[in-house]
Amino acid sequence: MTTAFASLPALDLQDMPCNLRLIDVQKHYDGFRLGPVSLGIPRDSVVGLIGQNGAGKTTLMKGILGTIHLNGGTVELFGQNTSALADTALASLKERVGFVSAVTSYPVGMTVRDVARTYELAFPRFSRSEFERLATQMDLLPSAAGKRVRDLSRGMGMKLQLACVLATGADLLIMDEPTAGLDPIVREEVLDLLRTWMETGGRSILISSHITSDLSNLADYLALIDNGQLVLNCGRDDVDAMGVAHLRTSELETVRAGSVAHDMPALRHDLSYDLLVPDRAAFLRAYPDYICDRASIDDVMVLLVKGEVR
Repeated sequence: MTTAFASLPALDLQDMPCNLRLIDVQKHYDGFRLGPVSLGIPRDSVVGLIGQNGAGKTTLMKGILGTIHLNGGTVELFGQNTSALADTALASLKERVGFVSAVTSYPVGMTVRDVARTYELAFPRFSRSEFERLATQMDLLPSAAGKRVRDLSRGMGMKLQLACVLATGADLLIMDEPTAGLDPIVREEVLDLLRTWMETGGRSILISSHITSDLSNLADYLALIDNGQLVLNCGRDDVDAMGVAHLRTSELETVRAGSVAHDMPALRHDLSYDLLVPDRAAFLRAYPDYICDRASIDDVMVLLVKGEVR
């Protein structure tokens, strides 16, 4: 993967087994262009997808799921090129992929039992006993079994969606803002459920979220999309090693003349600059008198999207 910032860490997943691999994926709309994006979702890992609203995250997920036609590139599921498969083989492969959206989009007149029955009919690998176990664990059963979708809270709707999707026997989850709008207790329940689900080997998750603290506690890798382009793709440990240096103009010029963060973006404030630093420890060794705090995922995203390089 290449980015506009040569000093940033970048993953090389060429020889790593991936449940999902995107190779130069592209989608064009009037006024918007996604890609080309190349991204891997390694087996036994969680990849957090971040970016502003409208950056292309949902478009990318729709392209993976095949709900929109891509203008170019290759989508590989479990090592197989989806465009080269016959319809029957592709359908069988997609049975191993579960999708969780930000909203509960089931017909509002359906009951919890009806929704589970629909999944049972649609997914050959659906396990009724696993659904009942998960639904009971999340307090959907038995109390809410007869409740209609219209009467479920946001949190209960997400629990229903998760219980159904996880019971399909999926090995890859594509999750679009699953914790948005949930209260902290339900959010933690959802994250705990995903952590437990990942304990079984061979599984992967691609999850987008604006709640970056969730990704800090769940993701093994992070990918940042901005304006349709993949700007960052690295391990969470790489992000943990980054820093934000708070510099006066003269100090910024000194750093720019060196090699530690010469091509990194900076965001200007009234009397100072915030500079993204790819290796905080190396920066502090080179400039021990400068202030450099640990960078959060939010810091990294804001500086890469809004910062400038001179």
